[in-house]
Amino acid sequence: VQLQASGGGWVQPGGSLRLSCAASGRTDSNYAWGWFRQAPGKEREVVAMRRSGGSTYYGDSVKGRFSISRDNARNTVYLQMNSLKPEDTAVYYCTARNSWTVAWRSESSYHYWGQGTQITVSS
Repeated sequence: VQLQASGGGWVQPGGSLRLSCAASGRTDSNYAWGWFRQAPGKEREVVAMRRSGGSTYYGDSVKGRFSISRDNARNTVYLQMNSLKPEDTAVYYCTARNSWTVAWRSESSYHYWGQGTQITVSS
């Protein structure tokens, strides 16, 4: 499975961006999809995850501001980011796993990773 992320860039505080992650290769309906991010000097942290049934989970720092969704026909997962803050500045990575795990916050749980895309929030 290959993941291709896009949609990064620069935005002012309070603004919005949408990331996309297109998957190619063999996947199935049990896959879990999501996003992590890594800021300079910090560990990679979970941003959002989506289970195959549609349930979504978010990191504490983005709850209420970010939303994850998936277009099954396009095999693409999206991350809508609203009310962006400077502390959201990071490299964002899409990821996937072939089934759900209770360890969804741990990056070591995931099998597939896309290349990172930079998000910079500043005035």
